[in-house]
Amino acid sequence: MDYKDTVNLLDTKFAMRGDLAKREPKMLEKWYKENRYQKLRQLCLGRDKFIIHDGPPYANGELHVGHALNKILKDIIVRSKTIAGFDAPFVPGWDCHGLPIELNIEKKFGKNLSHQDFRKKCREYATTQVDQQKKDFIRLGVLGNWSNPYLTMSYDIEAEIVRSMGEIYKSGYLTSGVKPVHWCLDCASSLAEAEVEYQNKISPSIDVVFKAFNTQDVLSIFKRPDIYSDNLSVYACIWTTTPWTLPANQAICVGAEIEYSLVDCARGCFVIASELVASVMARIGINYEILGTAKGSLLEHLQFIHPFYSRVVPIILGEHVTLDVGTGLVHTAPAHGMEDYHVGLKYNLDMHNPVGGDGKFISSTELFSGMQVFEANSKVIDILKQNGCLFSHVSLDHSYPHCWRHKTPIIFRTTAQWFIAMDKNGNDGITLRDKAEKAVDATNFFPLNGRARLESMIDNRPDWCISRQRNWGVPLTFCIHKETGELHPDSYNILHKVANLVEQKGIDAWFNLDISTLLPATDVANYVKLNDILDVWFDSGTTHLSVLNKRGELSWPADLYLEGSDQHRGWFQTSLLTSCAIKGNAPFKQLLTHGFLVDGDGYKMSKSKGNIVNIPDAVNKYGADILRLWVASIDYSDDIAFSDEILKRVTESYRRIRNTIRFLLSNLEDFNITNDSVAIDEMLEIDKYALVHLAQVQEKVTNNLYNNYQFHYVVQELVSYCSEDLGSFYLDILKDRLYTAKADCKTRRSAQTALYHICKSLILMLSPILAFTSDEAWEIL
Repeated sequence: MDYKDTVNLLDTKFAMRGDLAKREPKMLEKWYKENRYQKLRQLCLGRDKFIIHDGPPYANGELHVGHALNKILKDIIVRSKTIAGFDAPFVPGWDCHGLPIELNIEKKFGKNLSHQDFRKKCREYATTQVDQQKKDFIRLGVLGNWSNPYLTMSYDIEAEIVRSMGEIYKSGYLTSGVKPVHWCLDCASSLAEAEVEYQNKISPSIDVVFKAFNTQDVLSIFKRPDIYSDNLSVYACIWTTTPWTLPANQAICVGAEIEYSLVDCARGCFVIASELVASVMARIGINYEILGTAKGSLLEHLQFIHPFYSRVVPIILGEHVTLDVGTGLVHTAPAHGMEDYHVGLKYNLDMHNPVGGDGKFISSTELFSGMQVFEANSKVIDILKQNGCLFSHVSLDHSYPHCWRHKTPIIFRTTAQWFIAMDKNGNDGITLRDKAEKAVDATNFFPLNGRARLESMIDNRPDWCISRQRNWGVPLTFCIHKETGELHPDSYNILHKVANLVEQKGIDAWFNLDISTLLPATDVANYVKLNDILDVWFDSGTTHLSVLNKRGELSWPADLYLEGSDQHRGWFQTSLLTSCAIKGNAPFKQLLTHGFLVDGDGYKMSKSKGNIVNIPDAVNKYGADILRLWVASIDYSDDIAFSDEILKRVTESYRRIRNTIRFLLSNLEDFNITNDSVAIDEMLEIDKYALVHLAQVQEKVTNNLYNNYQFHYVVQELVSYCSEDLGSFYLDILKDRLYTAKADCKTRRSAQTALYHICKSLILMLSPILAFTSDEAWEIL
């Protein structure tokens, strides 16, 4: 007999090479032919539920590895919770309304479509985008109800969005008013807080002087009436980086407790905050002398002359005045700033907004009629020079709000809008801010610093402007009085009638509706329909009601919301606010956030930088399981690097795991657990030890690391287990026994019994991460 025939060198169908890019699509095809997701739901019936609510990606554009990171993290949790004994369904969703889709349709078809045709084109476009993105997510091995996802443009969800608006109205948090809002000149619409990002912008930085209407009044406040003469001019000096807002100036704001100085120099006498005198005069480059000081509260109601209009403006007091920059006197234009607006209400200032929705001054604006606001900056400066009111002028590179879609600077402008109020008592006597703060307290955060971030967002956020002046979105289905602007007294019931129509025909049901079918005949002549649509963040922010509350396999509240850390100011917050307004508490028990993707050089991945990697490219190059292992290997709480070098290191870890599983499977080829296993008491001591150690690893991985979403430690633990505990120790010791002992002797069967349990447990522990590889190995086992 040849000696090689006496050695137990077995083989396995589990190949040494993963060949993932080719093998995975065939496995996916099998999963969906077998309806595995649906079968899992049947198997899990009656278990306690664990619900992740999928934050909807936007139905526009190609998906990249940042999207892969998010969906893979969710899938790892869903799979691990299923193995842990829960019923963990996953219903993916998409955000389908909003401006980016509108812009694509305008680009393709122009702006001359009827509103109805335009919305039809938007719906068709969003459908094609959902279909494409769905394929990419499925290719990642993400198991879910892909045959029936939720879409915010489906008629039933559009109707639920309308009903959600009705519940907020009923709760007493809906308000309307002329307020300053973020306004994008390119969108020609108001923006939500979450649609604003900050980028650097070079702006004119100017010191502007307002001449005192009565010089003697000012001098007396500073106790220097002795210097009065007919030739003496006294000025209040303000600083601004938005010269174009000066046409709307209605006042000058000072701090009540701040000390101000009367400063004498070659150009006259100027009122400046004492603490800032040196810095102001240094940038002007002029010698000066301080003639006197006075607290800001004493300056209230002093009058000054607008630098280029025949308008007298008062000095008023405001808590927002600081000494960080400027002069300590704040130019106040209630039409162009929230703080200015609030102090303007207090002093009953004129709220007139001279800027139209296109970003141009309206025709009645003296000196600047028809000019675009940013272009008007230079003309404002020229006029200030001519009038002797420009004290200094330099360029300033500073952080400035931009539209996150267009990456262009935005403005504040007052418009008639609808808001969800943060500080107005609801019908239960509690403000929405108070409810939201309590809901944050009751939420568990992963990582913990997410709590402080969301608390800060809630503490500082203004009222939520929910109205938009666009076409593709769920309408604000209210009727308002033509003269007073008041809502119809039966608005709640009207809204529910409209919701029923929307459920049958979609949002066009409202736009095509004749209000005579809604209102009593006596009211028809006095009321009109609103044409505004809802902020798209309201759509996604109410999916906890339109999806969690309505789909039988789900439940409210969700156990977990999981998104990027930017959603503290986006989806997390809008979901929290709508839920607190309607139900009084949060729609989630836990919040988990991950960081942003950066390339190998540490630069944030973005389309503009050209360093985005699309999902199909990544999957075709590496295979989905390598991407899944990369996602699980990283500390997702910080920014996350993605590069070829990083993926090579991940591939090495994958090889270690795969080779370990292959060794286990090949040595189990002639073993049947039912017929060949050895009882624990009869196993060799080292085999018993291996099982005890396996139990310790399993306890740590499943009940500690997976439970606390610490996937990078799961990977570290299992890679270490494969390479050190097994590869360098136990499996190395076993080789002689496995290869040279009689095939069916008790000592070899003892080893195989241990290997079977190790292999089974290892595959299960890895299966939430390596979905394809684990499935391949499981079938062979």
